Amino acid sequence: MPAPERIPPGSLTDAELVDLLTKGQLTVLGQVRGASNAVLYCTVAYEGEERTCVYKPVAGEQPLWDFPDGTLAQREVAAYEISEAMGWGLVPPTVLRDGPYGEGMCQLWIEAPAGESADGDSPLLALVEDEEPADGWKAIALAEVGEGKTALLVHADDPRLRRLAVLDAVINNGDRKGGHLLPAPGGRLYGIDHGVTFNADDKLRTLLWGWAGEPLTAEAVEVLGRLAEELVPGTALVTRLAELITAVEIDALRGRVEALRVAGRHPEPSGGWPSIPWPPV
Repeated sequence: MPAPERIPPGSLTDAELVDLLTKGQLTVLGQVRGASNAVLYCTVAYEGEERTCVYKPVAGEQPLWDFPDGTLAQREVAAYEISEAMGWGLVPPTVLRDGPYGEGMCQLWIEAPAGESADGDSPLLALVEDEEPADGWKAIALAEVGEGKTALLVHADDPRLRRLAVLDAVINNGDRKGGHLLPAPGGRLYGIDHGVTFNADDKLRTLLWGWAGEPLTAEAVEVLGRLAEELVPGTALVTRLAELITAVEIDALRGRVEALRVAGRHPEPSGGWPSIPWPPV
């Protein structure tokens, strides 16, 4: 399946959206509730263009035991940079900038098409009573549904999700939940919330285990080869990443890309870390 046409909402290119997010006037409209860190819903306006966006100030980040304080916003931007380098456009345009509450991550707001949702009721995820997934679905794990009953949690056997599973393995995503999968117009699918990524230790925790142990697609192998070339010391991508994550984390990133290329397979749960996020959506 070829990558969907990469025309963002409103017919601005990704580069133009990055410019808008970086230079535009941020106006806070409200707060997104239920998030563990401060997430502000905003408009951003510049040279006659206006879009809605998410602004996550560093000052609103909650400390984590396994990530340095005040680094989650930078990791979200680094995830966007890697997504762009891979050519799949799986992360909405994302920048690091100053805002009403200090430096933070600013990301384009993605509206789901009518009839599609970004939560656990999404057609990308389902709970089924069967012991094996139906055609077109991949098994994740058995889930307790109450009164001693279990159901099989499955995700769609969708090329867009499969690309996202590869991206998550590359960036070492520690929190790929169902609510982080956003369908968008034109058949695109975005992943969001990449604050707990790029740890030097294995932290991969995701719902997208359906391809675990299976061979990577030829497309993924080619993309990983190109990414490896862009991660050679001294490249523009590495220079940019050095502003966002540590040298040790960049070395670990190179190691994960090389390990995927050598293995030629999707990773499997390591057993040393919970493999599925909680809550899953």
